[in-house]
Formats: sequence, structure tokens, C-alpha cells
Amino acid sequence: MSLKSLLLAGVCAALPCAASAQMVVEDAYARAASPAARSGAAFMEITNPAEGDDRVVGAASDAAERVELHTHIEEDGVMRMVHVEEGFPIAAGETIMLERGGRHVMLMGLRGPLEQGKEIEITLTFENAEPLTVTVPVDNERMPDMGMSHGTDG
Repeated sequence: MSLKSLLLAGVCAALPCAASAQMVVEDAYARAASPAARSGAAFMEITNPAEGDDRVVGAASDAAERVELHTHIEEDGVMRMVHVEEGFPIAAGETIMLERGGRHVMLMGLRGPLEQGKEIEITLTFENAEPLTVTVPVDNERMPDMGMSHGTDG
């Protein structure tokens, strides 16, 4: 086991996250636009501690009729969501962010409301790594980090 894998295993022991032998998911949460929404989204950090590149190629959940990998693109000055059929690459030793306004897991045709404080399960599939099922808390109140520093720059 590599040093990075050992460190990630230690992080998972201390913080809520999910890990397979090859992938680590941290800081996952899901939200819906409103209690009556028919769609929602999930966000998370996915780390590839393996020595080879990989790719998230799909997602599934009993919480929705259809689950897709999405991103936002700007077209003629208008932002819109699109399905990313090829998935999201994750280079060896790197972490990708699935976050609001960018890449995310889209839950369409919700089978019930995404209620604050509840949990859903999402299974991520990869090109090389084994599938990974993640328990995702619903946090409809969570606001995105707008990249602002919370400390001083010395």
C-alpha cells in the first residue's frame, strides 16, 4: 500500500467518507431545489489514490428514476446543464470536485423528496476501479464555498 493510500485510509478513519481499494469519496452531500422538486443533485470530492488514471463513468441510485453525470457549460451567454456521457477523468493521485455550478451527479425523477437530514445511497462506477456505494447526507441548506479565504495571508 502506498503512502498516499495509507494517509487516505487514516483520513477516512477520522472523517466521514467512503473508500474502495482504489477510490476515496469525501464531503458528499445532496440537495433538491425545493421540497416538491422532481430533480436534485449530489456533490463530493473523489480521490484516485491508485497509480493509474481512471474515470467516473456512471452513477446509480434508488432515490431517482435516472442518474447522470452532468456539468454546466456556457453557450451564447447562457449557462446550461449537459450530460457528460464520457464521465469525468481522475488522474492518478488526483482529486476531482463535484460541486454546484460545475460537475455533479444529477438525480432526475426523484422517487421521493430529498429531505433535510435524511440520507440516500449513490453507487459510482469507474472505468477501472470497483464500483463504490456512498451514503450521501441530504443538506438542502448547505451553501457553496465561493472560494473565499477564511484566514489571513500573513
